[in-house]
Amino acid sequence: MSDADLYAWVILPLLIFLARISDVTLGTIRIILVARGKRNIAPVLGFFEVLIWIVMIGQLVQHLHSVTSYIGYAAGFAAGNFVGMWIEDRLAMGNVIMRIILPQGGAEVRHRLHEAGFGVTSLTGEGATGPVMMVFSVVPRKKLMLAHQIIHEIAPRAFISVEDVRSTEEGVFPIQGRRFEDILFRRKSK
Repeated sequence: MSDADLYAWVILPLLIFLARISDVTLGTIRIILVARGKRNIAPVLGFFEVLIWIVMIGQLVQHLHSVTSYIGYAAGFAAGNFVGMWIEDRLAMGNVIMRIILPQGGAEVRHRLHEAGFGVTSLTGEGATGPVMMVFSVVPRKKLMLAHQIIHEIAPRAFISVEDVRSTEEGVFPIQGRRFEDILFRRKSK
């Protein structure tokens, strides 16, 4: 195999795969940031996304005979979506609203969430099988797991829906600096 063949059939597809992961990851994060109202970072990510894409497409067009390049392009697109969502999930930016519907234990869930520093609003309502308490809380995504654990400790069968919040004004948000274990085990922070 000549150096030209090695480049066209192995190295170029690998480069295209990596470039496609990069540009699709940037695109995925850019779209998520725009949807969350973080529009100041999106143009910068868009610039690099398109720059990578243009360079990569230029190489792909120069080597149209390389089937492995097409495979690298498609595989990079799929992997880039996965990597972009994984990174965004790890960054856990923004807030979510939790809607918890409880046929019983609502007052204790409300109390424990409040005790953990979360702002809580509750209403009484009527469910399919009788009275329920609806508990609402806007939670930073980084603290979502903590809120879930508190709820499931008290009411393991609670109905919970979680939705992204685009913006918030005023309100009560989790206390900064409290340790995860302190909240879970009801210990006072030092």
